[in-house]
Amino acid sequence: MNSDKQSYTYEQAGVSIDAGNRLVKAIGPLVKATMRPGADGEIGGFGGFFDPRAAGYKDPLLVAGNDGVGTKLKLAIETDQHDTVGIDLVAMCVNDLIVQGAEPLFFLDYFATGKLENGIAERVIAGIAEGCKEAGCALIGGETAEMPGMYAQGDYDLAGFCVGAVERGEQLTGEKVAPGHVLLGLASSGVHSNGFSLVRRLAADKGWKLDRPALFDQDQLLIDTLIAPTRIYVKTLLPVVRAGHVDALAHITGGGLLENLPRVLPEGARAVVDADAWEQPRLMAFLQAQGNIEPGEMARTFNCGVGMVLAVAADKVDTVTAALTEAGEEVSRIGEIVDGQRGCTVKGSAGTWSAKADWVADHDA
Repeated sequence: MNSDKQSYTYEQAGVSIDAGNRLVKAIGPLVKATMRPGADGEIGGFGGFFDPRAAGYKDPLLVAGNDGVGTKLKLAIETDQHDTVGIDLVAMCVNDLIVQGAEPLFFLDYFATGKLENGIAERVIAGIAEGCKEAGCALIGGETAEMPGMYAQGDYDLAGFCVGAVERGEQLTGEKVAPGHVLLGLASSGVHSNGFSLVRRLAADKGWKLDRPALFDQDQLLIDTLIAPTRIYVKTLLPVVRAGHVDALAHITGGGLLENLPRVLPEGARAVVDADAWEQPRLMAFLQAQGNIEPGEMARTFNCGVGMVLAVAADKVDTVTAALTEAGEEVSRIGEIVDGQRGCTVKGSAGTWSAKADWVADHDA
């Protein structure tokens, strides 16, 4: 029987300070592995320092962004696939920074759960560290929140925060984009981190066997094709951006091609995308067929195989294509900029769809 004299502890309430301390100790080597000029390799303080001058910048503008992974996390949790969602978290942030012409410098993460399971947390944070290495940015800190009653058993959520820099006057604003510019698309690595509410709805309604080979690729399990991490484009894009060969970039996330391209265009410039200019990945064709999804809905829900779009002057197309191909990107010429109302038109053998430039938010759902 409890008495008025009972001594309560934080751990009895569901929060283990010791488990948090063990996690910080365990991830120390992961954090150190992400260090770069400008950052030290220590964590545990109340904040992380970064020196832009040590990173080689003279008069930098700082660019900041934050994002999450959306309901892809539910799929990861339900299938015990925790090793790459950290890469997704980093990718969603750093890809947004390179779109501004900025090099990602440092990253911070937020991991929230009802009960801290260090084995899972370490796997997630190892993925974050791997993503930071792929992007060339330092993981300089973060926050782990153990909040009993806030999350169902086994659930967790992630948020990422990244700061980058670009020398003053070299930022990409899209102002130089004009009719005659060519649109180049870089292949995605899969669904990336958008549209998973629809993916999960299809999986439930159609009774997909996620642990079996995909119908469209017998060499891969269906879950592996769906959980494949978002491609990080930073290191391949930085050289052509710094060389002044790219006038605008669009990260194709929530809203797809239709609603992300207008975000980087000036007034009087309209993107026209030829949907037949690249082969739709088999995974995308599978999703479309399984859900009987209209082509226009595909174009504003999924990346449809294109994770990043470049607007390049016609005389730079060959140079940029060669450089990115040599760097390992799959490049397709997918359209052009024409004179017209700022927006995007996607057209192909299946039809034509258009969107105005009134999109103001990004969605991870």
